[in-house]
Amino acid sequence: MKLASVLFVIVVGAFYVDTANWKPFAPYGYTGISFFGHTLLGETGPGGAPLGVLAGAAIIFFAYIGFDSVSTHTEEARRPHRDVPIAIIASLIICTVLYIAVAAILTGMVRYDQIDINAPVADAFRQKGLAWSRRLIDVGAITGITSVLLVMMLSQPRVLLAMARDGLVPTSFFGAVHTKFRTPWKATILTGLFVATMAAFLPLRILAELTNIGTLLAFVIVCSAVLIMRRTHPNAERPFRAPFVPLVPILGIAFCLLLMFSLPAENWLRLFIWLLIGFVIYFSYGRRHSVMARIRAQENSAAVVPEAGS
Repeated sequence: MKLASVLFVIVVGAFYVDTANWKPFAPYGYTGISFFGHTLLGETGPGGAPLGVLAGAAIIFFAYIGFDSVSTHTEEARRPHRDVPIAIIASLIICTVLYIAVAAILTGMVRYDQIDINAPVADAFRQKGLAWSRRLIDVGAITGITSVLLVMMLSQPRVLLAMARDGLVPTSFFGAVHTKFRTPWKATILTGLFVATMAAFLPLRILAELTNIGTLLAFVIVCSAVLIMRRTHPNAERPFRAPFVPLVPILGIAFCLLLMFSLPAENWLRLFIWLLIGFVIYFSYGRRHSVMARIRAQENSAAVVPEAGS
């Protein structure tokens, strides 16, 4: 249903595109880079927020989140070494093509400064005399939002399950797998309650920006881990190898940081608060109960025994 709505917008909207609406093609420029609230490149909008293509990309980045969820379901795939890379790359390519097509059609139908930001696609079709299509577009939008939410809430409990297996969070709760459905049911319920609470009390814009900067930071850490693991564990088994290392991880780090600095400054404060909460959980529980801590304790005790015997 979601794809049908997207394809409807592309195919039908193409007949109403006026290329004059694409001039100027990037009215706010291609940049929009800020550093903790100080704009380095690009224009600024209300409240000093950066404007431009990069600033827009940073704001809308949450729309791409989901392809990384494929990796959290690796152990549920039959041929993960083959299927997971294909799924990640294919989903990225398909989504990128569809997003660009919709954006091109929308800005071609209606000039950028006349787009209703509250319901941009539906209002664009209304302005072209296609008010009857609004319901179809609304259904597609609701379906799309619902599917994204379900994907996110499907993946987060599995991340918590992996952390529980490593001893970083309580195993009895986050590591509980339902006897019948074989899913991390307790973590799933907790995730649903947390998401519902956040959605009830925080504006969508803040939630989107918080999701963006948190995910971008996670990608920076993953790219850094690829560089570190290639150097510290060069002989580790790798069913799938990231290509062109170190170029790809370095570019990933650079572009993710660029998008992070294109977000409004207050997002960094929220990120630091989230990190502080994470550090408290890690140093108060995870560090002492982790599998690695137990392994090190066993190694130390094994090293002490011979000395005591001698």
